[in-house]
Amino acid sequence: MSRTLTKAEIVDTIYDKVDRSRGEVKKVVESLLSIMKTAVKRDHALLISGFGKFEAYPKKARKGRNPQTSETITLDPRKVVVFRLSKKFRAEINPQ
Repeated sequence: MSRTLTKAEIVDTIYDKVDRSRGEVKKVVESLLSIMKTAVKRDHALLISGFGKFEAYPKKARKGRNPQTSETITLDPRKVVVFRLSKKFRAEINPQ
């Protein structure tokens, strides 16, 4: 099973590499994440060169089914965020 990297672990890793307090590093990481969230909400896309692209797109309302009762229901419209790897990063993950 894979392990998940947490925000606290990111802060700790950066803290070990820079000459700043843990509190300062935490503020910088939280600011970066806030900027990323705002960009996806406002612009519907966030491109990080060499890493990938986050994109938000709307999904229309659609028919669904309650699996317990088999009743047909209407699912509300919503926004979905997807992440696409850059070609460079994909090549690093899947070397040939």
